Amino acid sequence: MIRKLILAATAALAAALALSAAPAAAERVRDLGTFQSVRSNQLTGYGIVVGLDGSGDDNFAYLTQAMRGVSGRFGLQLPPGVNPALKNAAAVMITAELPAFAKPGQRIDITVSAIGKAKSLRGGALIMTPLYGADGEIYAMAQGNLAVGGLGVSGRDGSKLTVNIPTVGRIADGASVERAVATGFDTSEALRWNLATADFLTASRVRDAINARYPGTAVVEDGVTLALRLPLNPDERAGMMAAIEMIEINPAETAARVIINSRTGTVVISNAVRLSPAAISHGSLVVRIDEDQRVVQPEPFSRGQTAVEESSAIDIEQQGNRVTLVQPGASLAQVVDALNMLGVSPADLVAILEALKQAGSLKAEMVVI
Repeated sequence: MIRKLILAATAALAAALALSAAPAAAERVRDLGTFQSVRSNQLTGYGIVVGLDGSGDDNFAYLTQAMRGVSGRFGLQLPPGVNPALKNAAAVMITAELPAFAKPGQRIDITVSAIGKAKSLRGGALIMTPLYGADGEIYAMAQGNLAVGGLGVSGRDGSKLTVNIPTVGRIADGASVERAVATGFDTSEALRWNLATADFLTASRVRDAINARYPGTAVVEDGVTLALRLPLNPDERAGMMAAIEMIEINPAETAARVIINSRTGTVVISNAVRLSPAAISHGSLVVRIDEDQRVVQPEPFSRGQTAVEESSAIDIEQQGNRVTLVQPGASLAQVVDALNMLGVSPADLVAILEALKQAGSLKAEMVVI
């Protein structure tokens, strides 16, 4: 039986080492980064949702002020000092993503979220609202009926039931684009391509792969950015950009990191982690304290009193004391195998990795999130 376990463990370790030694798979340039001008832009707006079934904001001051502005646009002037009951309306924030190269007349999706005391936006309709970019300019106009996935109900006794989030809804194609964002796609002499993660080796490999197909096109500016000299003709430029995005390269191996989530106990070890020679000892210490009470009677004809006496029993037991030797240059598979042999929990694993780091044996950066 022991021989079978040893053979199975050896086979598993050999398979893990074979996987860790395999070369990195080729990836497309489009999966490693993006062109600087090809990006989306965030839009926001403040508006009013009407038509609610008594689940609105009531006399929320900002809502009342907004309703006065809306009614004024349609020629209806509310009497001064009158605050209408607005349980059928709610003040909301509208957010949207304006895609790259979006043109006037195109439609985009929007998300509508209550900002006051509204209980639900179900059944509401958004009044025409302008959406602004970071520069303060209007880029889209939003309006339409909300689709709300949540549900909220309440009883007269104060009991409530909420399913999902009824104060957030979406409107598919709920905004029309009114202004295009200048990207510089057809005017810039050089377009810049940015890596998702800074790495000089990967940037150099992308440059070499592009220049092998289009000589003299790419130049590395830093660990993230490549400057590409492309034809000014939009048709030729778009064709070259499409071809460049489909080029495959082998990115550099990721940095040696150990990521620890201190709240959940999750530990992630990258494939590049290595260990210097080290011995790891791990044991489980069990401390058991049993409390008991007994009644003590006084001696006959004595003046003593019946009392309750505490009785405690303390037992300490240490189980699973083992020492594991980690060989020089151990890989991720060997590290995991050694720690599994010790049967460590996530909390114990964090303590062991921190101790190895302090001892100078762990060749990796530890990141605690």
